[in-house]
Amino acid sequence: MTYYVPLMMNLENRRCVIVGGGSVAERKTASLIDAGAELVLISPEATSPLEQWIAEGRLTWERRGYREGDLKGAFLVFAATDQAEVNDAVTAEAHALGIPVNHAGEGGKGSFISPSVVRRGGLVLCVSTSGAGPLVAKKLSRDLDAHFGEDYETYVEFLSTARKMIKEREPDAHRRAVLFKALAEMDVLASIRKGRFQAWNENKWIAWMDEYREE
Repeated sequence: MTYYVPLMMNLENRRCVIVGGGSVAERKTASLIDAGAELVLISPEATSPLEQWIAEGRLTWERRGYREGDLKGAFLVFAATDQAEVNDAVTAEAHALGIPVNHAGEGGKGSFISPSVVRRGGLVLCVSTSGAGPLVAKKLSRDLDAHFGEDYETYVEFLSTARKMIKEREPDAHRRAVLFKALAEMDVLASIRKGRFQAWNENKWIAWMDEYREE
């Protein structure tokens, strides 16, 4: 079994090429739109949601079949047609150009696979069976979805704000480490779950940081 290394990629304003216009391409496109990628769809046809996104200007549509050379300048490629030979050709070109590529039909032929994802704001939980059981991965992600509720979105937003405040207001590396450790030990999640949590204003953040200031 292939040993995959998980990565979190920033695709904002990165050119991503999707070859195919069916349901698989639609799913890939949805996540890439949210990521702010520069999207190019290559396909003679497209599903209704894809056409809607095209009409809204969220991606560029090359309304034709794939041709060699279409991947030039791409940061990421998705071979997502229902034709094995086309997916193979797209994958081969991507490999030749050194561009990461996802092969929708046979993941092992590409250089990366897409996991099942659960999102709670900044919290991202990914599940993969390394291609062995995609349906099992989806089931496991549903289990995670049920376990990690909306309260985690508030919690991660709190952590994000805290990290920004600490980095902006504490220049000393040791002091920052002390504050990050204290932050990790705070039981804020329990307060959120009980409905008692209120967002901190700047004064409260400063007061909290001062509590841990060493003499």
